[in-house]
Amino acid sequence: MKNYHIEQLDEIPSTLCPCGTTQRAFVGGDNTVASIHLVDISKDSRAHYHRKLTEIYLILEGEGHMELDGEMIPVKPLTTILIQPGCRHRAVGQMRIVNIPIPVYDPDDEFFDD
Repeated sequence: MKNYHIEQLDEIPSTLCPCGTTQRAFVGGDNTVASIHLVDISKDSRAHYHRKLTEIYLILEGEGHMELDGEMIPVKPLTTILIQPGCRHRAVGQMRIVNIPIPVYDPDDEFFDD
C-alpha cells in the first residue's frame, strides 16, 4: 500500500453543493484526515453550517463577500478564511475557491436554518 494518493481535480465530475458546483478529491476510501474541493460559487450561495467540520477557504478567482455568522466580509483572490464548526457561512458573488474540509467532507454534516 502506498503512503500517498493522487487525484486530478479537473477530471473529477462536478456535483451540486450549497455554494454552486464542486469537484471533491480524497473523499473515498479510508481517508479521514481532510479532503480538498475546487468550488465554483454561484452568484448567491445558500447559508449553511457544519457541526464537526472545520473548513479552510482560499479564494482563487473573483471578488465578493463571505457572510460569516451574519457579518459580510469582502474577499478577493488569495483571501484565506478559517471557518470553524457552527459558523453559518455563505459566499456572495461569483468566485472560484479551494475548500479544505477537516476532517474529510461528510455530506451528513451540512445543516441549514431554513
